[in-house]
Amino acid sequence: MASKDKKTPNTNAKSGGKKKEVKKETGLGLSNKKDENFGEWYSEVVVSSELIEYYDISGCYILRPWSISIWEAMHDFFDAEIKKMKIKNCYFPLFVSPGVLQREKDHIEGFAPEVAWVTKSGSSDLEIPIAIRPTSETVMYPYYSKWIRGHRDLPLKLNQWCNVVRWEFSHPTPFIRSREFLWQEGHTAFATKEEADTEVLEILELYRRIYEEYLAIPVIKGKKSELEKFAGGLYTTSVEAFIPNTGRGIQGATSHCLGQNFAKMFEMNFENEKGERAMVWQNSWAYSTRTIGVMVMVHGDDKGLVLPPMVASVQVIVIPVPYKDADTKAIFDACSTTANMLSKAGFRVEEDFRDNYSPGWKYSHWEMKGVPLRIEIGPKDVANNQVRVVRRDNSAKIDIPMSTLVEQVKDILASIQQSLFDAAKQKRDEHIKVVHTWDEFVEALNQKKMILAPWCDEEDVEKDVKARTKGEMGAAKTLCSPFDQPELPPGTLCFASGKPAKKWTYWGRSY
Repeated sequence: MASKDKKTPNTNAKSGGKKKEVKKETGLGLSNKKDENFGEWYSEVVVSSELIEYYDISGCYILRPWSISIWEAMHDFFDAEIKKMKIKNCYFPLFVSPGVLQREKDHIEGFAPEVAWVTKSGSSDLEIPIAIRPTSETVMYPYYSKWIRGHRDLPLKLNQWCNVVRWEFSHPTPFIRSREFLWQEGHTAFATKEEADTEVLEILELYRRIYEEYLAIPVIKGKKSELEKFAGGLYTTSVEAFIPNTGRGIQGATSHCLGQNFAKMFEMNFENEKGERAMVWQNSWAYSTRTIGVMVMVHGDDKGLVLPPMVASVQVIVIPVPYKDADTKAIFDACSTTANMLSKAGFRVEEDFRDNYSPGWKYSHWEMKGVPLRIEIGPKDVANNQVRVVRRDNSAKIDIPMSTLVEQVKDILASIQQSLFDAAKQKRDEHIKVVHTWDEFVEALNQKKMILAPWCDEEDVEKDVKARTKGEMGAAKTLCSPFDQPELPPGTLCFASGKPAKKWTYWGRSY
């Protein structure tokens, strides 16, 4: 990749006493365009922007500080919110015994092909192989059974921030589909179904806020079909995003009501207030580092990453622009003063004082990394007691006096956050197509649309749609039935079966 050798400072200062060679190349650009070769563009952006590095085990990736800082911004928001809900953090082991893993048959059947097993210790075979958690229901629930005795032990509400392993074989993609990923998983137990139902939606609303308020990505809240719900659960709700470039939906996060199925398998009984034996009602819910991949896909452009200010570890980069014979010290001092002022006001700011790179090279570098706002300070700016501000999202430039800089930077960052969301929503909405017939459905699918169609809500019909749309691009399936249901006029028929329709459902290809 062109950028790799250009990022290495070339200096002979120590060896031969020569002046540092200033890197002027701006050849940091991407060799693929988002609209022409999306897959290659994505693979290039996640590496060139220093989000990830490829690892020598396929499907595993090194998350560099630039991506971990995005994860931390979401973590800090979500962790504080669930603590307000009296949910406590814990940590359970990574390993699962086969006997426990196989207790809930539907559940393990859903995960079996992806479970990784430890079979050796040194050169000796283990007597009993040990599974690595693909999710933690079966790890945690034997202990819930031990800890829950009476109604005073309820609700039990735990969450853990951890990694899970799912040995994927289909097209590993950084953040989107990897063999190990980071996530949070919440596991809660209640005395009543009403309490469980309420929490499912409270958590789903937090997931919507992560996507819409932090990542500036519009999502649709809805319920999964019986075919697509969590294996072993009662029902699954999700937030669904859409990638217009590929015409694929992507499940953003899920909040499941597990009902009493796991309670039955793991004997989670308690004595209620009347002294009767009863079974608990359970939920589980999770979001993962997939969120970062969705953000890259939705907002990135041909210059690289575009970060929403809410999750950017550097919101403002300050770059000195010295000309020949200019007072370099005055320019550098102005940069430091500007950065300090913005830092004190609560913005995340850095200066780029590296003297072996030209200003043009630095512009390209920080654009590639997606920093929302660039501040340039040259001799004219120092003389006029102002700075030049350049937006990453639309390249708009504006000269701002130092006296109003803090207020204006605050407004501009808020404007960038909103503009990114508005642009993503407009693009997504343009790709939503309402259909009523099979022919309209097929046409919309070929046009890479997110399809809203009346459906009879029958599993066999969904399987049939999958079978009939199978091809190189992958089959279509239900994404979710939105909670916000349009009116369904009496007599409306299912687009696929011709039977009476029961609801509106989003369909499409998906990741």
